[in-house]
Amino acid sequence: MKLSGSYKLNVKKETVWKALNDPNILKQCIPGCESFEKESNHIFNATATNQIGPMNATFNGTVKLSNIIENQSYTISGEGNSPVGFANGTADIKLIEESGITTLTYEVNVIVGGKIAQLGSRLIDGVAKKMSDYFFGRFSDLVAPIINVGDEPTKQIKEKRVKEIKSNFLNKYIYTTLAILILLLVAIFYFVSR
Repeated sequence: MKLSGSYKLNVKKETVWKALNDPNILKQCIPGCESFEKESNHIFNATATNQIGPMNATFNGTVKLSNIIENQSYTISGEGNSPVGFANGTADIKLIEESGITTLTYEVNVIVGGKIAQLGSRLIDGVAKKMSDYFFGRFSDLVAPIINVGDEPTKQIKEKRVKEIKSNFLNKYIYTTLAILILLLVAIFYFVSR
């Protein structure tokens, strides 16, 4: 599956490039990232947990930077495995600056397999799009936040391009279990009282 998009950032491309190579910023951009450790200049080990349909999957894998043209472009690729399947993806990222505004464009290609792939292509496409939008939207929020001036000149408000992705799998599981237990208790009480 292929996805693409772009963001206009009100900063110079050198600033964007520096952020694209900063492990602390990349960690904050990966949805559900629990660890992101540098193995070498262009290889990182990462762990992330995300909800994909009814499954909560923890992926362990590597993130690599390649095809590097400093201050212009690179490819970020990741491979992750979990008990419910695997996910591999690449993102070709390009930077173009005009009049101090940098346009970040990206093309993402994702492949999934295992139990996750059995969820159906529509669901997988939706999750991949959501995560891709989150990664680049979050990156843009960190590097070049949108600042609106409120009613008062001294009051500035930061707008977010994306909302934080949170897994609610555990909550759904707990509520479903409670509902089933209540129904069982009602059924038992009904049959016992007859």
